Amino acid sequence: MGKGGLAWEANSGGGLGRVFMCLGVLLFLLGLLTGFAVPALAQPRMGLSSHMEGVVNGLFLIVIGLVWPHLALGRVWAAIAFGLLVYGTFANWFATLLSAYWGAVGTMPLAGGGAHGTPIQEHIVFALLVSLSFAMVAGCILLLAGLLQRK
Repeated sequence: MGKGGLAWEANSGGGLGRVFMCLGVLLFLLGLLTGFAVPALAQPRMGLSSHMEGVVNGLFLIVIGLVWPHLALGRVWAAIAFGLLVYGTFANWFATLLSAYWGAVGTMPLAGGGAHGTPIQEHIVFALLVSLSFAMVAGCILLLAGLLQRK
């Protein structure tokens, strides 16, 4: 692999592990900044959820970056895991932020106190939540498989 390129193999050293850590710090920062906006959002409880999702998912990406060099995943599976986990973590923060901003909390009644957004807003939030759920489960299965494989 040439200098400056990404090594897609999970066990190739710092390549994607470093990218995961950088994205994790970015998401952590977005979560912190979201905390400042909580009082101004249509649904402050969902805003707090978005703040927490950004912080926790940012830490999760940092941990993945630290674990990444120890995985035994080939190039294709590593790329799939990367995409799923980055999408899932950022979509989790973004879906809850949109929900808080729009007041579209029909799919999360405990956090929203009975508020609802427009039908399209509710569908967008719902689609993000469902897709990120599948992405995170699949990504975590790939992580576990990569940890259980012998190098």
